[in-house]
Amino acid sequence: MRYIKFNSLFLFLAAIVLLEQNTRAQTTTDSTRYDHKETFGPITWPLTGTEVRSASGQPGPKYWQNRADYKIKATLNETTQDTTITGEVVINYTNNSPDKLDYLWLQLDQNLFSPDSRGAATTPLDGDRFDVKGFNRGGYHIKTVTVTYNGKSYTVAPVITDARMQVRLNAPLGAKGDKIEVKVNYDFSIPFYGADRMGRKKFKKGYVYEIAQWYPRMCVYDDVEGWNTLPYMGLGEFYCEYGDFDYYITTPADMIVVGSGDLQNPAEVLTTTQVARLKEARESDKTVMIVKEGEVGEKETRPAGAGNLTWHFKMSNSRDVSWAASKAFIWDAARVNFPSGRKGIAMSAYPAESAGNDSWGRSTEYLKNSMEIYSKAYYEYPWNSAVSVAGVALGMEYPGIIFCLNNLKNGRLWGDVTHEIGHNWFPMIVGSNERKYMWMDEGFNTFINQYATEMFNKGEYYNAATRPAKAMSRAMQRMADPLMTPPEAMGLRDYGYYYSKTSVALDMLRNVVLGHDRFDYAFHNYIQQWAMKHPTPYDFFRAMNNAAGEDLNWLWKGWFFTTWKLDQAITNVSYVDGKPEKGALITVLNKEKLVMPVDVKITQSNGKTEIIHLPVEIWQRGASWTFKYPSTSTIDEVMLDPDNQLPDVDPKNNTFKPGK
Repeated sequence: MRYIKFNSLFLFLAAIVLLEQNTRAQTTTDSTRYDHKETFGPITWPLTGTEVRSASGQPGPKYWQNRADYKIKATLNETTQDTTITGEVVINYTNNSPDKLDYLWLQLDQNLFSPDSRGAATTPLDGDRFDVKGFNRGGYHIKTVTVTYNGKSYTVAPVITDARMQVRLNAPLGAKGDKIEVKVNYDFSIPFYGADRMGRKKFKKGYVYEIAQWYPRMCVYDDVEGWNTLPYMGLGEFYCEYGDFDYYITTPADMIVVGSGDLQNPAEVLTTTQVARLKEARESDKTVMIVKEGEVGEKETRPAGAGNLTWHFKMSNSRDVSWAASKAFIWDAARVNFPSGRKGIAMSAYPAESAGNDSWGRSTEYLKNSMEIYSKAYYEYPWNSAVSVAGVALGMEYPGIIFCLNNLKNGRLWGDVTHEIGHNWFPMIVGSNERKYMWMDEGFNTFINQYATEMFNKGEYYNAATRPAKAMSRAMQRMADPLMTPPEAMGLRDYGYYYSKTSVALDMLRNVVLGHDRFDYAFHNYIQQWAMKHPTPYDFFRAMNNAAGEDLNWLWKGWFFTTWKLDQAITNVSYVDGKPEKGALITVLNKEKLVMPVDVKITQSNGKTEIIHLPVEIWQRGASWTFKYPSTSTIDEVMLDPDNQLPDVDPKNNTFKPGK
């Protein structure tokens, strides 16, 4: 027995040596940078599962988030020297956290446009898309800050640091549902170019004002960071609490105002004709004109006898609101049909320079269809209205309102409208932290946009020949920063990868790794679980792992935390005993650090073609893998990734023709 055991052990060890030699021989057949221990090594996420955030990627049984309800009154003051906003915001803040709060933090995003802001100081000499240079009158002027707590009011001298304001409390705000009121009186000058997110632009019939970041608003206090106080510097966007908005906008009476949410007083600010046309639009799938091109600037299109008018809007359970005003607006609208049977309204406001069926004359059609597509595919739009505005901003999104560049036409306008309204799903419904994780809104939105484009008007603007994975393979060769890099630290040439690289990752997950059914179930589950809440990247990773039933950490690690590349290659084709009818031995090599499953298209000389699917686990032990294919004749060609789903940086080694 002892001899037999020793002999078995000897044979076992000898087999291991031979296997290791064979593995080394396979691995070194071609050069490779791949290290399976690095790719498939253990990951320790910075957030572990708790009662607040479950290890399954869902909100836990004790999940909490704070709430900010706003009542805002603002006036647009248009003069020959300047145009300003004067406002008062009353914030009713609810602290649902388990912590007492000695102070509050508010965002003062208009301070970006102060000439001494951090954003201005970090803008390159030759500028960039956001071109934050500041101007002499830029930034908030905070007049008073008043706190009311437990029935007592007092004035606070706020501590303002760049685009943040700290309000130090006389007594701590209690935990688990305690409430406090903060009232701020303020004013600011409207910048001409507000970092491509807001501003003013002159047209023949007057300025179009796109007004955003227009009131001091609460920073988010959460279970991950406590107070989220990263400053607004231009590229990084926003992270906001949810709440109800009740706001009043006073402008000269000859202006039309459109805004987030529902107009409460149409009879006071519109003519009877316009009220009737709005009613008609709510019942029409075709675009209805509310203010026609020939009516712009005419006295009869505005209520008589008023110097100023106050427009009253409300929006429930939103993370922000925005608005636009102009004397130059053409205004049209159409009905939106939601899956539940509920009806809404899509609208567009644009100057005469943007009119025409090849341009903004179809904006409402684009907006309506996008809202219906996303509502059916992902999550029903929770509000009643949305409006698209033509102006200075290339493309910017807010709940219920989007800003798109005024000179866009045809497919470019469709792409901008469907992208910006798509942001109402990411991050307005799924409320991620844009200031830190730009890919969670831009990338997810880019991913859903491609399906909307395919579905809109029988694919009017869809190009099936466009291969985003192949474009990404070229881009990845020069990418310097990983997706988890905060926006303000991302290279100015690289921030576009937040959009495209994330979208390609989700494409690969859906089409190559999980399949449509498993991906869609997991992705929809994530959206449903985190609607109107604050997910982190780790919640998303865990939600997908759990609902899809796959440990996808190899993908999250490589794709989001590194700038690794993908390069799969075919290195050899041979036959068992040299006879094709006994089967072919095909060797694939992973030459770079990223891994993906392998799809192999095999074409035999007898005309038979077949695609073999190899799981990602073939790379768990090394860079090379040989598999047996039951060939019946010689093989003419072996091709990797025949459907061009992967961003392989060297497609030349994806095809192997034995004997050639």
